[in-house]
Amino acid sequence: MPDAKATSDTVVLDAQNIVVSYPGHPPVVAVNDVSIQVHAGETVALVGESGSGKSSLARAAVGIERLAGGSARFRGEEITPLRMRRRPKRLTGIQMVFQDPSTSLNPRRRVGDQIQDGVATALARGAEGSRVEEWLERVGLPTASATKFPHQFSGGQKQRIAIARALAARPQLLVADEPISALDASTQTSVAALMRDLVSEAGAGMLFISHDLAVVRRIADRTFVMFSGRVLESGPTDQLWGDPQHPYTQALLAAIPEPDGAGRIPAAPEAAERALWADVPAVVR
Repeated sequence: MPDAKATSDTVVLDAQNIVVSYPGHPPVVAVNDVSIQVHAGETVALVGESGSGKSSLARAAVGIERLAGGSARFRGEEITPLRMRRRPKRLTGIQMVFQDPSTSLNPRRRVGDQIQDGVATALARGAEGSRVEEWLERVGLPTASATKFPHQFSGGQKQRIAIARALAARPQLLVADEPISALDASTQTSVAALMRDLVSEAGAGMLFISHDLAVVRRIADRTFVMFSGRVLESGPTDQLWGDPQHPYTQALLAAIPEPDGAGRIPAAPEAAERALWADVPAVVR
C-alpha cells in the first residue's frame, strides 16, 4: 500500500452530490447523490458491479457527462462541461484513461506524435517536460513504437500507449476508467502501480476504477464501493478489507475465491442483492 503520509491536504477533485441521469421514461438515474474527494498524493478506487455507476460518476466528475445535479471542482475551480473545443488551460491538469484505447487514440497519427501532445500539454501548463521515448519505456514498449500507428498494436499495447500519453501530460488529476482490463494478467499490477507511483511523485491524485480487487487492494489508499448509483461504503482500503461494514461489501469480499483478496468482483449473492433492493429508492431502480 502507498505511504499514507504522502497524501496532502490539497483537494484535487471535489465532487459533491453528483447526480447523473439518462433519457428514458422514467429517466435512468445512473448516479444518485454521490460525493467523493481525491487529495494530492493519493489514489482513490471505485469498485462495484458493472452498471453500478462507476464510469458515469467518473465521466461526470471530469466534465464528459453533463451533471443533472451537484458540482465538481478541480483544485477549487469549477469543472466545466467538455465540448468540441480544447479544455481551458486551467483544467488541462485533468487527464483521463479510458477502458477502450481504440476510441481515444487517433488512428491516423503516429504513436509518438500523440504522446508528444501530452508532453506539450505539460509544457504549456509550466510543468516539467519529458521525452516520448521515456514514456514508451516506462509502460514497457520499445522506443521504436513511436513511429508506428495504433492499428499496428494489440489492444493491451494500445492501452499502454494511452496511459503513456496521459502521464506525459504530467496530470494533477488522473482519472483511470478500467485502465488495465485490456492488459495481460502478468502486467496489470505493475502498470497500475506505475500509474500510482508517477502521479504520487508529482503530487497528483488518481481516481482509479476497476473490477480487479487484487489490484485495488495493492494500490488504493481509499476505496468506495458502489451499487445502483450509490456509494454504500467507503474508507481506507486496508480497513475496508479487514472490517467491511455493509452487507454488500461483505458479500463481495466473501465471494472472492482467494483468501488474500485476489480476484474480480462477482455479482452480488442473491440474498444480499434482495436485501439491497429493499433499501434502494424507486427512482434509482
